[in-house]
Amino acid sequence: MRTRAAFGRAGYMAGALAPALALLLGLLAGCSAPSVSTQTAGPAVAPAQDRDALEAQIAEVTQALRALGPGVDPDEAARAARIAVLKPLDWAREWQVVDAPLVHNVKVVNGFREKGVCQDWADAMEIALHAEGFRTLDIHRAIANARNIKLEHATVIVTAHGQPWDSGLILDPWRIGQGRLYTARVGEDDRYNWESREAVRAWTREWKARALAQQG
Repeated sequence: MRTRAAFGRAGYMAGALAPALALLLGLLAGCSAPSVSTQTAGPAVAPAQDRDALEAQIAEVTQALRALGPGVDPDEAARAARIAVLKPLDWAREWQVVDAPLVHNVKVVNGFREKGVCQDWADAMEIALHAEGFRTLDIHRAIANARNIKLEHATVIVTAHGQPWDSGLILDPWRIGQGRLYTARVGEDDRYNWESREAVRAWTREWKARALAQQG
C-alpha cells in the first residue's frame, strides 16, 4: 500500500468539497472502509462498563482459534485472542486514532498522524503475535485487491500449525475503527477476496519484469 505518498495541499481545502476530499484521500491511502461516513466513531479507550464485553470477545476469539484444528493448544489460543482484542486498543491510543477509518487515513496521508492505516495495524499485529513463539498456531499475512482497480487492504490471518493460510481466521483491527477487532474465517469474508502476501509479491515481481522487458 502506498499510504504515505504526497498528495500536495489538497487536504487543506475547505467548504463544500471537504467531505468528498476526505473520502478521496482516505481511499488513496490504500484501505477501503465498510462505510463512507466521516463521523467520529467515539473514544478508542473502552470504558470500565465495557470490560465485560471485551472479555466476552476474547472468549469468542479464543473459541474461533481453537476451532481452527484439534492440535491448537487452548492456552495459545487464549493468549493470541487476548493480544488480538486488547493490543489494538493500546495502539489506537498510541497512534491517536479517534476517528472513523477513512478520516484517520486522511490524517496519516496529510501528515497529521504518523500511523493508523491498515498496513500499520497488520504490521503491529504480526509482530505482537510472532513474539509469543506459538507452536500450534501459524501467523500469515494477506492482501486484498492487489490485482484490480480496487484499493488494497492488508491483514493478519492465523491458522492451525501447518495448515494453508486460507483456512485461517482474519484478525483485522482496522476495518471497524479505533482498534476494535473484526474476525472471520477467510472464506466467510464478504467484503474482501484475499491472497497470500507471498503470492502478491510474486505477481508484483513478474509484473515489473514484464514492464521492464517491454521498455527494453
